[in-house]
Amino acid sequence: MLVLRGIAYICNMKMRGKFIMTITLLCLTVSMLRAQGRADDAPPSTKSVYLTPMCVYQGDTIPCVQLSTVYIFKPMVFKNKRDMRRYYRLIRDVKKVLPIANEVRTAIIETYEYLQTLPDEEARQRHLKYMEKSIKQQYTPRMKKLTFSQGKLLIKLIDRQTNSTGFELVRAFLGPFRAGFYQAFAALFGASLKKQYDPEGEDALTERIVLLVESGQL
Repeated sequence: MLVLRGIAYICNMKMRGKFIMTITLLCLTVSMLRAQGRADDAPPSTKSVYLTPMCVYQGDTIPCVQLSTVYIFKPMVFKNKRDMRRYYRLIRDVKKVLPIANEVRTAIIETYEYLQTLPDEEARQRHLKYMEKSIKQQYTPRMKKLTFSQGKLLIKLIDRQTNSTGFELVRAFLGPFRAGFYQAFAALFGASLKKQYDPEGEDALTERIVLLVESGQL
């Protein structure tokens, strides 16, 4: 994980950006152990081919196309301009961090499969350290662009997309001691790796936006 350069800097407000980067890279590191050297061996196609799914209906074979889900919500009613700005800011934030949460979800599946191919714990730890360095180089510039609120939103969306909190991910891959350490680190900034996504409660508005974004309606 990322090396903390001194406990005295933790209470500094300027560390907020580092907190966002640390927590996100942490989730990515413990989940993104991808198989290396993948290549697409299929030759490039010289002609586009479109295949339409087929189904049998009353004895006839006909084209069958599954349409995307369309969500319909009550129109938004804002009490004032401040609420309206907050809503559109949330849309912006969801669009920015949802792709990262989806990457974590995909990586977790690949992580579990890849871990099964390693011969022992030593090999797993060695590869984890290698991936930690690679992920830090790849994602640090991206994480620096997130605001503090976007970092907290990302923690929640990771829970939504993976059905596991950031704390559970760290504990599963790195053990309870390090999970407790990073949870304490997050708490210093008013955040929590144990925070769960609540689509029917405090995160209802976020859930609405996520559904609309995923369906292409926003």
